[in-house]
Amino acid sequence: MRFVLAIVAFAAAAVMIALGIAQRTVFLEPDRVALQVTAETGDADYLVIDPEALAANPGKQTLTIEGDGSVFLAYGRTSDILAWIGDDQYAEVDYDAEAGELVSRVVDPADEQTTGDASGTDDRAPATEAPAGEAPVEDAVPEGEQAPADAADSAPVSPAGSDLWLDELSEDGPLTTTIDVPAGVSVLVASGTSDAVPDEIAIAWPLDNSTPWVGPLLTGGAIAFLAGLALMISGIVSHRRSRGPRRNLPKGGPRRSRRTQIAQPGPAEDAQPAPQPSTAATPSATGESSTADGPSNAGEPSTAADGPSAAGQSRSTGKRALIAGLVLVPALGLTACSAEYWPSLEQAPETSAPATAPVTATPDDEAEATEAEAAEEVEPAVTVPQMELIMRKLSDSAAAADEARDPGLAAERFAGPALAAREANYAIRGVLPDHPASTAIPAAPLEITLPQQSKAGIWPRTVLTIVKNGDDPTVAPSSLVLVQQSPRDNFKILYAMSLVPDADPPEVAPASIGAPLVSPQSKLLVLAPDQVAAAYADVLTHGAESQYAELFETEGDVLLQQLGPEGQNATNETLPPTADAAYATQAGDSPPIALATNDSGAMISVSLSQTETVTPNDGGTLGFGDGQPGGALSGFTGKSAKGVQREIGIQVLFYVPAVGSDEKIRVLGWSESLIGASEVP
Repeated sequence: MRFVLAIVAFAAAAVMIALGIAQRTVFLEPDRVALQVTAETGDADYLVIDPEALAANPGKQTLTIEGDGSVFLAYGRTSDILAWIGDDQYAEVDYDAEAGELVSRVVDPADEQTTGDASGTDDRAPATEAPAGEAPVEDAVPEGEQAPADAADSAPVSPAGSDLWLDELSEDGPLTTTIDVPAGVSVLVASGTSDAVPDEIAIAWPLDNSTPWVGPLLTGGAIAFLAGLALMISGIVSHRRSRGPRRNLPKGGPRRSRRTQIAQPGPAEDAQPAPQPSTAATPSATGESSTADGPSNAGEPSTAADGPSAAGQSRSTGKRALIAGLVLVPALGLTACSAEYWPSLEQAPETSAPATAPVTATPDDEAEATEAEAAEEVEPAVTVPQMELIMRKLSDSAAAADEARDPGLAAERFAGPALAAREANYAIRGVLPDHPASTAIPAAPLEITLPQQSKAGIWPRTVLTIVKNGDDPTVAPSSLVLVQQSPRDNFKILYAMSLVPDADPPEVAPASIGAPLVSPQSKLLVLAPDQVAAAYADVLTHGAESQYAELFETEGDVLLQQLGPEGQNATNETLPPTADAAYATQAGDSPPIALATNDSGAMISVSLSQTETVTPNDGGTLGFGDGQPGGALSGFTGKSAKGVQREIGIQVLFYVPAVGSDEKIRVLGWSESLIGASEVP
């Protein structure tokens, strides 16, 4: 019976193990699903993969792009990609849900006519206007004249390096990458050179080909195998024992009586004397058997000797089988240790309401729908991942420009007051190498990111960010105001300031929402944004006597202490008696940038200019002196009877409260630098 059960166990083990292995081999489903298309590109220089195509199947998207030459790929918000393309033609790859395949068409935003596999109109709005300097060639050529022969052969504008992209990469040949983009994000494909736009598009998504019953099957098979092995060993041992020697046979009376009967003579032999019993037939004193029993007993020890030998052989066979089982079970166990080989113990999510239950919109649902519609109308100028990438590029570009003291390189990432400060610093350091460099632009971490709320396709765009300046607590965080003039322009730093100690910026909206720009003439603030710079300039000129002094928090204002009447008097005391100094402060030429805060106030960045004029009062002459920044910047190393003057550029970040608030206007951050010097005209 044990052998029958062992055979059944071995058969069950074989079936279970075979099924478990088959699930990971011959029965294994594909681990991905893929769609591909050869796009109709026409004369287009760019190709856009729509969000619908990327979301044709759930999961991450593995893109394979191939063309006749190099491949450039970037992904970003669909509205940003279309705004960057502007009026240029582009190929579009979309998903046909009914056919279950990718389709392509050529889109011409100028007349919204499409050709290719699909027809219709493109209802998505492109950017409001093409960037300056990048108008179509035909618009740049006077009517009646022919465009240059090489105009059509010129390479298209490369989208590489744009601040609009969440990420980008390129290859000289076919490009394969895996991304995980949410709804509303598209992929832009270009060659980046004179090569044709790549048109071989393949998108793959992962499939769940886990086999949760492999583990139970292999484990169950291993257990059945061990059970069969144990039954087989037990059966063999029992069988060997049942065939062992019989050692309890009688050695006395019956055998002796049998020999006696054989030895009795017949009637003819009565006269013959009976033979004498042999001495060997008599038991010895030690109790040993007679010689006559010797042949019979000699066979019994031989049988007894075979019993231990067979038992030892059985034990050896059992040990080998046990070792084989112990090796097989861990091997099978290791093959089933992956989590995808076992059923998930996680509770399945609860299903929604039954199909028979009526579905009605609650007030909360209606409110969320209204908010969603409102959110679709505007979007933040940048996302947080975008801003992190932009700041890394800004930091690297600024460091390279500062090291090279190259104004042209600085102009790629700076504008307005921030650029003027760096250009002057480069000029001074070119003459005085020991002069301090401009404050470095940190890349991270971003403490506050406040992008402007804007509609899709509308530029310029603005972002205010506060970046911690490393781990040194003695270095103040930097407040930067970035402006992007058009889709094909990158963000540039318009204002760069250091926060004052204990600045305590107001609460602002999260970066995913952004904040609206406050109108320069807004009457909802204590002071309109376009009046803040002039009002504070008056405070710097007249101090407490200014008519605007009561609007500003002057206590603890370090900027007022250094560049206001108190600081001006301290400077006058350092001048020789033969010189007089005069100061004039006014609002700068750069426009104010105001972003709303959560308390209906605004953070406003402005620029000011303070001119310091030093003139002789005894009919003598004056100059900047040797080794002075004014002389290094102006190049004027002599002395003049008219005197000399310096221009200080000031950038200030204010918090301006809403009308009716008890708070005053506070200085949150500022920077000042020498931006001009000359002889008095």
